[in-house]
Amino acid sequence: MAEILRIERTEAHVTAILDRPETRNAIDQAMIDELHALCTELEEHPRILIIAGSGGVFASGADIAQLRDRRAQDARRGINTMAFRRIRQLPMPVIAAIDGYALGGGAELAYAADIRIGTPSTRIGNPETGLGIIAAAGATWRLPQIVGEARAAELLLTGRQLTADEALAWGLLSSLHESEDLLAAAHAIADRIAANDPLATRHTKTALLAAADRHPDIELELQAELFESPEKHRRMTAFLDRRNRR
Repeated sequence: MAEILRIERTEAHVTAILDRPETRNAIDQAMIDELHALCTELEEHPRILIIAGSGGVFASGADIAQLRDRRAQDARRGINTMAFRRIRQLPMPVIAAIDGYALGGGAELAYAADIRIGTPSTRIGNPETGLGIIAAAGATWRLPQIVGEARAAELLLTGRQLTADEALAWGLLSSLHESEDLLAAAHAIADRIAANDPLATRHTKTALLAAADRHPDIELELQAELFESPEKHRRMTAFLDRRNRR
């Protein structure tokens, strides 16, 4: 049986490639199960996660053949929502490397990442209302945080697709790369993150995800822990030594 989530692991990061070419990487129950298993691994052994798609497509959406037959009880289970929520809350950063289409559930998977990069062929949007449903796996609350309420409303209510240049201008993507360079660019970002103190990186993500009413107290507590860290002392001493040698 072919792998639907191809995973490559290094000491610092994990790359997960969505691989259902016959459906343009549509997200089905089996893929959700695989994403949950990966989240379990990364919750227990935190590493940076890179998510990408195979065959020039990130993810064309949720699997419509399965989605059509789901009923009210399935909606309340939040099948995709729960998986994307776990991805969003992973201890270390998540990078979405988006080539081609990221639509519907595929777009919502991308919204769950901390960093999104794309290619000139990237197309991203939420066509759910045209299919008689809403974007209920994170778009209605994550997209306004990323692009602002007015732009999120336009995208979700019209169902239109953003081009790569539009997504870049809106801040939905942070950079564009040629398709053949996309994964290398994602790995370069991951390597730069990995060069920093892992605990400081985790605490930064915790602060970024915290509700507004938890600030500034949460930063102060996280910083207090880091101020007692031997790694903080080691890194600052090394910085001062380098500066003094100039």
